[in-house]
Amino acid sequence: MAVTVKDVAKHAGVSPSTVSRVCNNNPAISKETRDRVLQAIEELGYELSATQETPTARTIKNIGIVLPPSDREAYENSFYLKAIRGISQICNQRQVASTIVTGKDYEEILQSIRTLHRSNSVDGFIMLYSRKDDIVVNYLCEQGLLYVVVGKPDELASQTICIDNDNLLAGREAADYLYNLGHRRMGYIGSINDFMYASDRRAGYQLSLMLHNLPVRQDYCVEMESVNATQSDDLNKMLSMADRPTAFVVSDDMLALALERCCVQMGLSIPNDVSIIAFNNSLYAQLASPQLTAVDINSYQLGQEAAAQIINHAENPNLSATKIVIPHRIVERDSCIRL
Repeated sequence: MAVTVKDVAKHAGVSPSTVSRVCNNNPAISKETRDRVLQAIEELGYELSATQETPTARTIKNIGIVLPPSDREAYENSFYLKAIRGISQICNQRQVASTIVTGKDYEEILQSIRTLHRSNSVDGFIMLYSRKDDIVVNYLCEQGLLYVVVGKPDELASQTICIDNDNLLAGREAADYLYNLGHRRMGYIGSINDFMYASDRRAGYQLSLMLHNLPVRQDYCVEMESVNATQSDDLNKMLSMADRPTAFVVSDDMLALALERCCVQMGLSIPNDVSIIAFNNSLYAQLASPQLTAVDINSYQLGQEAAAQIINHAENPNLSATKIVIPHRIVERDSCIRL
């Protein structure tokens, strides 16, 4: 069996993307790391592919925009729509085309990317999600393809071009906001997925509780199968508790609408009985009743920066991997009350 980039990476103790950068003579790699990778290549007998040549500057013509797999959510969640608008704005300015890539699962997305790569139809990819052990990112690394991650990379951050929010800080500040309003029983509602932002927001919420000497109660945390979920036995059970949370940090505006629905069905008033602070600050937050206080993560700017960086790195291939953190802010509306 032929030796792969992943084999070399495991042997050298680095990420697959680092191996690709060493093969492409990227100057951002330290001498120590470069020597370790080259030694692994020699020991394993890895043969460089034709695509792994010294990179040259090029004009980028088409960008693939990769959305996570979903029958509906990727098209309904305004985070992706706003980010795509931001990407399109930069692409239009630079006269660069874009292609949407998604599918029913990650295997289908990977197959689409393989097809685009083999046909030389796309010059680079913007990943509008970041998850652990992603087969799509692994393929991009193995092939030495140009890509930008919107989110926190699972691989070594120093070797990946990424645009992100500080979701750990944002989760903490959302819980701090509720604490400063007098809430001491605070719950968390998130989606069941392996996206990096989700775990960071929950970790930030938990960090806030610990810093304020409040217990981190597992029965105050609910993770739902889908942002479209309208019912959750765990959520209904939590809202029925005698000592239920008086406030919630919710990882997505659409989930916050599901929480609002459950509260209405149980005769609970927002914000008098339950306060809510959500994430994304989408149109859903403004259409909710009452309107949602939300953490605005600047989805549009995330998209703009991702497009600008992939074009910049295509034209300047020896640039070091860039990490840009987009600031967030809390937009106060009517869904939170001071106790």
